[in-house]
Amino acid sequence: MRFDQVHFRYARRLPWTLQAVDAEVAPGRTIVVLGRNGAGKSTLLQLAAGVLRPSRGAVRDRPAVVGWVPERFPADQPFTTQQYLTAMSALRGLRGTTEVDRWIERLGLAEHRHTRLSALSKGTAQKVGLAQALLRPPGLLVLDEPWEGLDAHARTLIPEIVTEVTAAGGAVLVSDHRGEIAGLPDAIRWRVADATLSTHAAVTESVGDPSDDVVIEIAVRRADAERAVARLSADGHRILGVREEQPR
Repeated sequence: MRFDQVHFRYARRLPWTLQAVDAEVAPGRTIVVLGRNGAGKSTLLQLAAGVLRPSRGAVRDRPAVVGWVPERFPADQPFTTQQYLTAMSALRGLRGTTEVDRWIERLGLAEHRHTRLSALSKGTAQKVGLAQALLRPPGLLVLDEPWEGLDAHARTLIPEIVTEVTAAGGAVLVSDHRGEIAGLPDAIRWRVADATLSTHAAVTESVGDPSDDVVIEIAVRRADAERAVARLSADGHRILGVREEQPR
């Protein structure tokens, strides 16, 4: 998918939110969008997902299946979790509830299966939003600050899910002002500022001031290593390396 000279503003007399955006989101890649609040990160993601249309230019070659998770899931709807996900599954062309059940279990939504969306906490509603985006494997997964309100367990799943999507050939576009996803290998960083997109943002912009860091070495069992790395990354820590302990 690519942005072809995309311009956007919310009204004709308002300043441009984004101007002359030229960039490509390649299959199998993760792109982290950085920038201060109000800089246009969410606008860029909504253009990518097809929620907004460019004022000028075009978004080209968008995959057929796009998973879109907004920063705040619109929970003011007259459905239970099960009803909503089943309806979204049908809209995605799926039969039965296999995928609905799988994501309900994986995201820890079983106890809220029959709870109305309007009665869910923000974090639980966010899980429902994440589940609906993954019912079919997305060619493009767009996540707008997906950690907001999530519990610690759910936060560890985000890097795992991102890795699974890219390993299957999908692309991931995610906004991240907390450095939560900075530990993912090979993530590309973009920055939005002054209505302009830079596709060469420095790594240190997403992870804070290195002078404030403390390096702590830990040892985990080999079978737990992948999950430990994912959890530390989800908690906003940088992974400096992984090595196997040599026999003494």
